[in-house]
Amino acid sequence: MAVQHNLAAPPRTAFYNDPVIRGILYQVLVAAAVVAFFVWIIMNTAANLAAQNKSTGFDFLFQTSGFGISFSLIPFDRSSYYWEAFLVGLLNTLLVAAIGIFFSTILGFVLGVARLSSNWLIARFATVYIEIIRNVPLLLQLFFWYFAVLKAMPAVRESFELPLGIFVNQRGIIVPRPMPDAEITWVVVAAIIAIIGAIALVRWAISVRAQTGHYPSFVKMGSQIAGLVVTFLFGYLALALLGSVVPALGSIPFLPLIGGAALAALSLTPMSVYSRAFIGFAIAWAIARFALGGMFGFLPELAVVGFSGLLALGYAWTMLGTDRRPAARDSKFPLALPVLIIIAVPALIYWITGASLAFEMPLLERFNFKGGLQLVPEMVALVLGLTIYTAAFIAENVRSGIQAVNKGQTEAAASLGLREGDRLRLVVIPQAMRVIIPPLTSQYLNLTKNSSLGAAIGYPELVNVFMGTTLNQTGKAIEVIAITMAVYLTLSLSTSAFMNWYNARVALVER
Repeated sequence: MAVQHNLAAPPRTAFYNDPVIRGILYQVLVAAAVVAFFVWIIMNTAANLAAQNKSTGFDFLFQTSGFGISFSLIPFDRSSYYWEAFLVGLLNTLLVAAIGIFFSTILGFVLGVARLSSNWLIARFATVYIEIIRNVPLLLQLFFWYFAVLKAMPAVRESFELPLGIFVNQRGIIVPRPMPDAEITWVVVAAIIAIIGAIALVRWAISVRAQTGHYPSFVKMGSQIAGLVVTFLFGYLALALLGSVVPALGSIPFLPLIGGAALAALSLTPMSVYSRAFIGFAIAWAIARFALGGMFGFLPELAVVGFSGLLALGYAWTMLGTDRRPAARDSKFPLALPVLIIIAVPALIYWITGASLAFEMPLLERFNFKGGLQLVPEMVALVLGLTIYTAAFIAENVRSGIQAVNKGQTEAAASLGLREGDRLRLVVIPQAMRVIIPPLTSQYLNLTKNSSLGAAIGYPELVNVFMGTTLNQTGKAIEVIAITMAVYLTLSLSTSAFMNWYNARVALVER
């Protein structure tokens, strides 16, 4: 029996009932409505400006500004142009954002790890810090740092004197000003090349070890030689600093030279752990002595020396305990070789080119300091506020990223004999980064945009200088606001693009 198939075409519908055509039509209508709205806004604004006899255009950028700025990275005075004022505000914003991102990242990671610490005191301290800081408005914190802390510092003549010629008073922080000559450029270039080369060497050696189970032979030999040189240099430095703490040792001639050689020779024996611990103790003692002596100058000298010695002993004891862990020591790359490369290459170029790097030390005169580099309190308060506030949110991102890693990964690392610190550094953190980076990008964007709150305490960033003073003087509201919005949009998109690239680099690759 023949079967009849229904080969007739489906009934045709009207074009206005076709879902595809209807979707396109709706999108065209919405786009036309948006364009019409913006055209109406622009025409209405132009009509209002014309009624007020105001012109538009960017020619105001090349007019003389007629005002000064309290803090600038480039020369600026009343005769400078408005585009130079814009550049000053932009550079000040970038400076605060870069410093804040750097320190908030370090502090946030430390706090995030500390909140998960098995030490009860450290974990509770991190928790209290995070819960308090993230629940207090940032503007209130900026006012606290500016008015209650920095503006409450002593007057100029009663300034706090810190080591290395640093002074703190109600006018800010005065530090020595570096005075490099032209040849120092080659040293900077050499240092950058040395850092890149050292990182490339470390990555290549680690990849070889992952494939073969051991580091290349010339890396081992170079690391041993570099270890001797680096130990001698640090031993010389440690004994020279120790002589400043204990004057009796400083009076012995050639003690740093002989002691450095002895510590370097000791590093070739099984007693090398004690050599490193002694160097760490001496340097830590000297640094603590300088820091505590500058901050608590009213204390007796013996108390400062004794307390700093106790701190140094604790640090050396920690180093001793870490170095005794064979599993931890074997899993780490010998860092002496890249350290020597980073130190030796710029030093060699410095010696060959005859470069000179002097420092202009601040000198207290009758009413103020002369020389040095003054960091205004507005900038210090803004950096402190942004860093401390953003670090609390980054710490929560780090904590959530670590807790997102499967517990089996930690147990597997522990079964290999890795200590807690090595498990965190080698296994947990690399896997947690794929969870940490997306919210970390948002925190970087927030920090950059929150720098505009510096206008509330008088810091001359972009909003304060350009949207404040420049807009008030020129009346070019549309142009000034458009430029400022374009700057923040560019900064945000650039930061997002870089972090997305980095996120793709650290993402897990599944086969």
